[in-house]
Amino acid sequence: MHIVVLGAGALGAYFGLRFQEAGAKVTFLVRQKRANQLEKYGLAMQSPHGNIFAKELNWETDPSAIPSADVILVSVKGYHLRGALDQLRPLVNKGAYVLPVLNGIEHISILQRELGKDNVLGGLAFIIATLNDKGHVVHTGDFHDLIFGALGAKQEKVIANLEALCDKAIVGGKQTNNILYELWKKYMFINAFSGITTATNLPIGVVRKHEETFQIAIHLLEEMKHVAMKYGVEITDQDVTEAIKLMQQLDADATSSMHQDLRKELPLELNHLHGGAIRLAKAKQLELTYMKVIHGIIKPFENRT
Repeated sequence: MHIVVLGAGALGAYFGLRFQEAGAKVTFLVRQKRANQLEKYGLAMQSPHGNIFAKELNWETDPSAIPSADVILVSVKGYHLRGALDQLRPLVNKGAYVLPVLNGIEHISILQRELGKDNVLGGLAFIIATLNDKGHVVHTGDFHDLIFGALGAKQEKVIANLEALCDKAIVGGKQTNNILYELWKKYMFINAFSGITTATNLPIGVVRKHEETFQIAIHLLEEMKHVAMKYGVEITDQDVTEAIKLMQQLDADATSSMHQDLRKELPLELNHLHGGAIRLAKAKQLELTYMKVIHGIIKPFENRT
């Protein structure tokens, strides 16, 4: 398979390197600044599952320079999605499928509307990773999961090919027949986890020490459950319980990518994640009290560039 990775941040670079290690052809479609960094330092990763330094690396800054691709792994931040559409169209027009692994839900309908419903797969990732000052991946924690599934009847073949690639790669790759359920379940978790760690500016271990604070995260999970159910996705009480357990079991110093961006004074995915949840709830006449409070606390830090 030829995989194009749009967005060679920590997530995209990690899975791109793992797919290349497994024998796939991988091209990183990047901005000029990232291309300059790749030219200077190459691309490498540190991971509990094995380190990699890419001896060969393909990247492009212009999608028209890529003859074709099977799948485009879209791992940009939510606030870059609109700007990414012009980079996706040329490759989709040549037959590529789009596999977005953004957090949230709204991006699915945006991509389907702009690129065609049959061309957009469903996907999500679970990984805690960041980039160091050389742009190399630093992966912490054991999990590195990529979950994907068809959103249309014509996507079975490409999904099967992705599953075969994941079987060869050192990733937790898994196909699901209910990708919307998985997307909403992740959205529930990430809004609670990123919301509480960013709003408090604390890792999850400190949050857990204070019952009153950790309870806010639980309320966020419950609110997201209600939103999902309004959209016909059956998130259960057991799903909420499992999300709570996951936050309880994470390393004490674990934190969200949004909190990491806050620390680095980078733009935050607040509008894409928490703002998106509020918009979706409003469309169904549902009030999200705790989500609005968290959104309001983080809002002054959303764009500090």
